[in-house]
Amino acid sequence: MNRDLTNILYLVTIVTFILALRYLSHPATARRGNQIGAAGMLVAIAVTFGQKGIDSYWEILVGMVVGGAFGAVAARRVKMTAMPQMVALFNGVGGGAAALVSLAEFHLRAPASGHLHRDISATIVLSALIGSVSFAGSMVAFAKLQELIGGRPIVYPGQQVVNALILLGCVSAGVAIVAGYEQQWLLAALLAGALVFGVLFVLPIGGADMPVVISLLNAFTGLAAAATGFELENNVLIVSGMLVGASGTLLTLMMGRAMNRSIANVLFGAFGRVTTGAAAAAAGTDGGTVRSASAEDVAVMLAYAKKVFIVPGYGMAVAQAQHDVRALADLLESRGVEVSYAIHPVAGRMPGHMNVLLAEANVPYTQLKEMDEANPEFSRTDVALVIGANDVVNPDARNNAGSPIYGMPILNVDNASAVVVLKRSMNPGFAGIDNPLFLNPKTVMLFGDAKDSVAHLTAGVKAL
Repeated sequence: MNRDLTNILYLVTIVTFILALRYLSHPATARRGNQIGAAGMLVAIAVTFGQKGIDSYWEILVGMVVGGAFGAVAARRVKMTAMPQMVALFNGVGGGAAALVSLAEFHLRAPASGHLHRDISATIVLSALIGSVSFAGSMVAFAKLQELIGGRPIVYPGQQVVNALILLGCVSAGVAIVAGYEQQWLLAALLAGALVFGVLFVLPIGGADMPVVISLLNAFTGLAAAATGFELENNVLIVSGMLVGASGTLLTLMMGRAMNRSIANVLFGAFGRVTTGAAAAAAGTDGGTVRSASAEDVAVMLAYAKKVFIVPGYGMAVAQAQHDVRALADLLESRGVEVSYAIHPVAGRMPGHMNVLLAEANVPYTQLKEMDEANPEFSRTDVALVIGANDVVNPDARNNAGSPIYGMPILNVDNASAVVVLKRSMNPGFAGIDNPLFLNPKTVMLFGDAKDSVAHLTAGVKAL
């Protein structure tokens, strides 16, 4: 395949990736965006196979079959509740692939040329460093989300100093390579140091901040892929990597803004760590009164309401209750109740987690209300049904200047006439702080598994 045709087809691929991002920006067109992106990737793979210099097609095909089979099985079998873990895992694999390509390129080029051009050696170093950090960090994020290790921040004395020294060592090794000291062991040491840094970088970050971390590591993987594109002189890799890096960075900033916290605070604040002071503050709320209700009582409230807002959270995801929630909403609508869903941007464990779950249950897009759209409507809402959400509905973020989440935009469910919270127990959420909403006189608690509770509510409404 001649170079001009290759560049034209690669340009087509780049355009499809840009269009895919455009369509992915709205739930109604997200499926089309995925299809366009997949078609563009198919073109890129076909063009790559048409290039000269490929020594063994069979080795590439074997890798594609193994990887494709794993991806297809994972996509079909992994539950929607485990989607954040899969995103973290796949994102880490991308970063690891970029690091391995940089290692292979250095192994092939350095001995042959004697001295690499500094632009090539610089991109190899960047790809190795960023890709390794992304891989190791994503594996830790996966382990935390999968509860293989604790979700609380894991901290130790001198943590920031140790991390800074490891990163400085990696950067120093990279500078030495770019300066001309092109030794295999030095790049291997850089890779090992970057892997250790990636682990130590994510360990101190709590589960509540995992959505931001996943987004940031996704941006890292994009930058590593772009650097790999410069190594391989591949325009598709450069552009697609920069698209991922830019979109991931913007999403990270938006997520931080949604929590009213700086990215530095997310990465280095060890948010969610349990301390003696926090425990004492939590104990001070024990004097409040928590009112529990039966499913039959709540069913009456819902059946005779005019407007109901459903506020989903991670508890709904864990219980896999999205289909039951949709059935309850349909039943209420058949009785003339106006039903909407209030979506907080950081509800769940990854950006858009609640949107994905509700889309799986075929909830109409028109019923999904973003936070800025939902908050003005709570004052005319009869019942706010909170299903497994905690920190994103905590009034302390609005009212208590001493709270760790003070200033974080929340869903103002306490403005509704009545609030019903479906929750397993009174345990705090990811942030590790108590929620005064549960003590509000307008609030009643319906304890139990969210799926079972919603099923009981549906049965109660039908019985009326």
